[in-house]
Amino acid sequence: MPDDTTPGIQVAALFAGTGGPQRHAAYAQLGATGPVHRVVLPTGEPAWLVTGYAELRATLHNPQLIKSESAQSALSRDRLPPEVFAAITQHMANRNPPEHTRLRKLVAAAFTRRRIDELAPRIQQITDKLLNALAGEAQADLVTSFAYPLPITVICELLGVPEQRRSEFRAWSATLATGTLADPREFVAAAAAIVNYVRELVAIKRTEPADDLLSALVAVRDGTDQLSENELTSMGFLILVAGYETTVNLISNGVHALLTHPEQLALLRSQPQLLPAAIEELLRFDGPLQMASFRLTSEPVQIGETTIPAGQIVIPGLLAANRDPTHIPDPDALDITRDDNSHLAFGHGIHHCLGAPLARLEGRIALGGLLSRFPQLRLVVPTEQLAWRPGLIMNSLATLPVALC
Repeated sequence: MPDDTTPGIQVAALFAGTGGPQRHAAYAQLGATGPVHRVVLPTGEPAWLVTGYAELRATLHNPQLIKSESAQSALSRDRLPPEVFAAITQHMANRNPPEHTRLRKLVAAAFTRRRIDELAPRIQQITDKLLNALAGEAQADLVTSFAYPLPITVICELLGVPEQRRSEFRAWSATLATGTLADPREFVAAAAAIVNYVRELVAIKRTEPADDLLSALVAVRDGTDQLSENELTSMGFLILVAGYETTVNLISNGVHALLTHPEQLALLRSQPQLLPAAIEELLRFDGPLQMASFRLTSEPVQIGETTIPAGQIVIPGLLAANRDPTHIPDPDALDITRDDNSHLAFGHGIHHCLGAPLARLEGRIALGGLLSRFPQLRLVVPTEQLAWRPGLIMNSLATLPVALC
């Protein structure tokens, strides 16, 4: 393993637009050399990429690996104006205890399991409407016609975003999800636009509160404590972008995996009770995220047999760890009947995704409805012609053209 003075391995190809099999193959090739890797990000920053499952699970629990603005700036390359950066980064996913504990407690009080469970009938209604629109088509791009509109409608209704503004949010969040690989001017413009609009929404919810999550976040208190202005806009940003982009990827990547594994698709069609287990295997096999958010070593940290010096960026490689052959047998095989599927698609530890139950609920309803409505569903191009969008964090199909009948 190279020491900290060794020039990093250039891994830009992992984050570029590429075919999904090529991305997984690149991670497998990297993982075969060990669980921890000295790398150089496409932005030029040196970092350490953790690809081993056991090492990553321990990393996500390690209090010496902290969230830090210097680690987050590796995602924005210091391109954002300070006021915009502050308005999108002061959420719980970027904080350490005790601030993380405080923020998560406040947000969990508004984003309750009851609120999520009550969404099921509405998610089914939205799904049925989208499927009805597809029923008259011979072919469609499932990303644009199904995987995107379902979760963005759900998350915008949950937050209280008016319908006429949702197409703007989709464009903004797609740019921000691309991160440092996006055009710098477009990246700054998208971040500023989403901050300005969330601020407008917060002002409206203060004077005209409704039965939605943003109103609940504005009102939530723990004694005299409540979310600050930047914390409110940051949580709105986190929920909008992370809350729907990941579900888009769960649906589109999951459908692609099933269509390219016809025996698993046939098994799921014949035994629909396997759908919850299938969602977990799809999350493991080709999850919505390449990476969890970056950490910084607060002191020298031992990960596996590698000692990482203080002040270094550490990248949790979720996509690679979920196919670690030392953790799961035959990791490149899709098997919806796996008994033990302890994947890390939603992270682990104190930063485990608070929205994971909602993503799973949407995934079950979406895939169940799609497969039931279109028994002849199939790809219309060879899988090697499909492309995944560039990005440091997301693992996103650009398009998914299918035949419906």
